[in-house]
Amino acid sequence: MMRSMFAGVSGLRSHQTMMDVVGNNIANVNTAGYKSAQVTFEETLAQTLQGPAGAGTSRGGTNPLQIGLGVKVASIDGVFTQGATQVTGRPTDLAISGEGFFMLELEGERVYTRAGSFRWDESGNLVAPGGYLVQGWTADDQGNIATQTAVSQINLPLSQVIEPVETSVVNVGGNLSADTLVGGGHTTSIVTYDSLGDSHELLITFDKTGANSWGVSAEMDGNALTLSTTTALFDTNGNLTSPSTISLSGYTPAGADPIAIDIDLAGGAPIVQFGGGSTAESFDQDGNAIGFLSNFSIAENGTISGQFSNGETKVLAMVATATFNNPSGLIRNGKTHFQSSTNSGAALIGEPGSGNRGLVAGGALEMSNVDLAQEFTNLIIAQRGFQANSRVITASDEVLSDLVNLKR
Repeated sequence: MMRSMFAGVSGLRSHQTMMDVVGNNIANVNTAGYKSAQVTFEETLAQTLQGPAGAGTSRGGTNPLQIGLGVKVASIDGVFTQGATQVTGRPTDLAISGEGFFMLELEGERVYTRAGSFRWDESGNLVAPGGYLVQGWTADDQGNIATQTAVSQINLPLSQVIEPVETSVVNVGGNLSADTLVGGGHTTSIVTYDSLGDSHELLITFDKTGANSWGVSAEMDGNALTLSTTTALFDTNGNLTSPSTISLSGYTPAGADPIAIDIDLAGGAPIVQFGGGSTAESFDQDGNAIGFLSNFSIAENGTISGQFSNGETKVLAMVATATFNNPSGLIRNGKTHFQSSTNSGAALIGEPGSGNRGLVAGGALEMSNVDLAQEFTNLIIAQRGFQANSRVITASDEVLSDLVNLKR
């Protein structure tokens, strides 16, 4: 009778643990990045009253007589199924679609999380709540990222700029009308940049000097420029025969390097001479003014790209993710953080989307994967299990009471 009572006590303890786990799951139903847990029971030791016996020539075999001594919690395992994605609109909020964890570090302690509620701090660090630094790789000046190197904190100074690029090539294309009379002309203009990033308007003028022949001149900010050649020639089919490029020089903006620009007449859209109107224009140039970081975006592979005020885009950094051979072996640290353990395996670090790592969704958070319908069912199961075991204790107590009250 004492065995039944102790078995009932073990059942109460085990089902109380199940209630604790279910209650924690329900409490975190709206916790971003939370992964639910589930309890598995197993029987404890069994007391053997009589061992088994094999069959003989004149008797049959007998089975062992054993009485179980109760139940215990075998494991509390994490459930790492995908949670629903909630769009937040905050560009620094990140959600992983698939496997993997974000990597965070604080004072040398590294933890892992599925909760991607990040923000920029005053120093330009990408941080999680509590001041944890998000780990990844920072791009070099050319925008290249070495994912084979060690990860570190992601830092994007808000004062970051793209240096100006001096214009070296201007592309001119389109049609110079063959119907233009000698002495007529056509002018096109484009904004170019000097070595300091200051803008200057370049005017290029084509004057018809004869059949299939055009004179070329140029000026910048009202200053006439020196050209390597001043004549453009076409064949009878309207195609440019010479020159393919005209070099401009002869002007030095204040404080900048002397102007040295090549006019490309035979590039992707070469200049031609056909009938109809004159449409020739300077459609492109390779210079830029200085650019200030004005915005950023995060791609599905974790790449952080900055948009600058001069219209340029540059890769600045990449968020790293890590996977584990056994995610259920991770240790929960609170704050929706996990820590690696001897049974989780080492963190396999890489860029999102590579290997079995999931892709990153910017402007969204992964919500809790708690299934309320399942948790309410487990709540009922735990409650009924607790009640049933309490009845075992009550019944055992009544039997003991009857035994004590026996009279001679």
